Amino acid sequence: MSGDIAGQSAAETERRRNIILVGMMGTGKSTVGALLAEELGYELIDLDHIIVENEGRSIADIFAEDGEAYFRKAESAALAQVLEGEARIISTGGGAVLAPGNPQIMLDKGLVVALTATEEAIIARVSGDLNRPLLAGNAQDKVRAIMKQRREAYRFAHCTVDTSELNAAEVSQYILMHYRV
Repeated sequence: MSGDIAGQSAAETERRRNIILVGMMGTGKSTVGALLAEELGYELIDLDHIIVENEGRSIADIFAEDGEAYFRKAESAALAQVLEGEARIISTGGGAVLAPGNPQIMLDKGLVVALTATEEAIIARVSGDLNRPLLAGNAQDKVRAIMKQRREAYRFAHCTVDTSELNAAEVSQYILMHYRV
């Protein structure tokens, strides 16, 4: 950001920017988001929770009753809603980057950080999680297929952190280094 806003220095204004976490399921967005929010004193927003709140039903029910296309529209609306604020840590769902326009609004409204991990790490983290409708059936095959489909989807982010060999605190500190520059 350039210039001062209402008497704030550029550095003060910059520190109020949102941090938007994107990436595949199982890369640590929720855990890292909680640490960032605590460190910065920012509001933590899990985009899936906003969708559930807005829709009055679970993600699984949305998928079962109305399908993925409907869910993605609800997700885009929720994203636009939460990005109206500032000083927020926003943990997005893995597919939030898929809708046209979502990557640009994220770039415009904060620091976008893509969290990545190896296929093996993601499978180990999400196997057995019954709250992930896209993994119904064989989780390993589904993770591989989703990773292949979304291989390029997160490249728009300002920075990328591979979480495969890092703990959440290390990932959080790395992000804070980029945020405070």
